[in-house]
Amino acid sequence: MTSEKDGRDSPEFKLFMILYAESPANRPASHNFLSPVDFHDTAMPLDFYCWVAVGGDRVVLIDSGCDEKTCRARGHNFMRSPVDGLASLGIKATEVTDVIVTHMHWDHLGNLQEFPNAMLHVHKSEMAHATGCAMCHEPLRRPYDVDQVCDVIRALYADRASFTETVTDIVPGLRVHPVGGHAPGLQVVEVSTARGHVILASDAMHFYYNGDLQNPFPVIVDVRAYLDGLKYLHALAASPEHIIPGHDPQLRSRYPAVPGTTGIWDLSLSPVASK
Repeated sequence: MTSEKDGRDSPEFKLFMILYAESPANRPASHNFLSPVDFHDTAMPLDFYCWVAVGGDRVVLIDSGCDEKTCRARGHNFMRSPVDGLASLGIKATEVTDVIVTHMHWDHLGNLQEFPNAMLHVHKSEMAHATGCAMCHEPLRRPYDVDQVCDVIRALYADRASFTETVTDIVPGLRVHPVGGHAPGLQVVEVSTARGHVILASDAMHFYYNGDLQNPFPVIVDVRAYLDGLKYLHALAASPEHIIPGHDPQLRSRYPAVPGTTGIWDLSLSPVASK
């Protein structure tokens, strides 16, 4: 197909969302916004996803989740390994060619040792942040896991890490855009699919409500960059339906489930329910 944005020829990918964990169901909505909102006592749990784009000879994993021990230690309910989710799609971990790291927080960076043939793609600012003097401060260090960060360093020393800086085509039809805000090196991912270019917002927009209310998620390093990132998402996407927030349970009912699987949805198909 042809890119809607710039006229380039872009191969189409099948794009799947894998649910691997969830937060307790009674998590208050107030935990998900920087500024108070009028429904702050409403329960608003988080879902934890990773995504996989499959096309041609490429299997591109966007974020790699985390393992059960790390997830439960952080107070969340682990459901399945992302590797098992891939297996239910008929994909072996050894077939993953690339892992795009949207950012290096604990829930996005685990299991790297399971993908020995993959090239990692990390924003250079994120790597500098996670291994530099910012980690002297506990509030900035808290969203990171030292063992996961060391896995990135091991990949680097094995010549399996690549660093992005600006808007970058990882492979034809799959592009990253740096936005920062939630983390210094946060990057959103644009994927060419049969329904157009889908924008995986990751934690540039945790919930649809973060975007609707222009109210950031409270884990943040730069408020202005976060708010600029929300505007950028909507400028980048053909419609709001082409933006996929990083942790919103509404996604479970909005997109068609993949037949024969549990906890996997097809984002390359049109939504089945509106907001």
